[in-house]
Amino acid sequence: MNRPGPAALEVRRAVQDWAARYGAPSTVAVALSGGADSLALLAGTVAAGLDPVALVVDHGLQEASAAVADRAVEQAREIGARRAERLTVEVGERGGPEAAARTARYAALDAHREGLPVLLGHTLDDQAETVLLGLGRGSGARSLAGMAPWAAPYGRPLLGVRRDTTAAACTELGLTPWDDPHNTDPRYTRVRLRRDVLPLLEDVLGGGVAQALARTAASLRADNDALDALAPAPSGPELPVADIEALPPALRRRALRAWLADRGARALTAAHLAAVDALVSEWHGQGPTAVPGGSAGRRLQVSRAGGILRAW
Repeated sequence: MNRPGPAALEVRRAVQDWAARYGAPSTVAVALSGGADSLALLAGTVAAGLDPVALVVDHGLQEASAAVADRAVEQAREIGARRAERLTVEVGERGGPEAAARTARYAALDAHREGLPVLLGHTLDDQAETVLLGLGRGSGARSLAGMAPWAAPYGRPLLGVRRDTTAAACTELGLTPWDDPHNTDPRYTRVRLRRDVLPLLEDVLGGGVAQALARTAASLRADNDALDALAPAPSGPELPVADIEALPPALRRRALRAWLADRGARALTAAHLAAVDALVSEWHGQGPTAVPGGSAGRRLQVSRAGGILRAW
């Protein structure tokens, strides 16, 4: 590779700062797609003195996906990864193509990380898009807090780095990233946010919108962490309503989230929590409500009887 310039140095510093803050081990896994963000991340991880394993997920959604993945494996070895592996997955249909591909990708990464933390190449621009998606969908504060820099086993060292910086870093280092055609396909919501919505907001509001959205996410995450620490975390098959009904709504819903997670609930949205919370705060004898369970297609039923919440 070529000598690093300002952009590559910024990526390296971001990885170094993240590793120091979260106590990263010397060996980490890096999710590598072959795109500019993940290529820059891998190079920055090597430059930061870490010893990365590159995990390249082949979703099989495009005709040349295997060749793209093989090229990413080669690039990982050239950059200096201690090992690079191509992971072939089958993408289902549940939740639409984006959600199904994400589910398959994370399952493969988790199955092959061998206990290592996995670094992901999400940038400040990705964070801004995530916050906008949450706003548009009327999500709660947890969703608007965006992606966490560290949520075991996944780390995101580049949440303060712009997408154009990762592209510039690849140019400086002589790396040729893969341009995923899905990243310009207007059928995908994120593409339209990236191509149409964010540029319009930047124009109307005079710039700095992506950075402002990322700051909003960081601020909300700090608030969420504080409220999570204050909320009780009930467990067990039954939850007495009297234990939580007097709590402020923000704490009561966090307690319900913790209890439901203990019972096997997953991917809870603000709407799911509101429906369960109504069994506590707006009780008028209504029947059970359903929330997503721990496996695809499974639903938990949550009901109230005799002042007790039960989930099965």
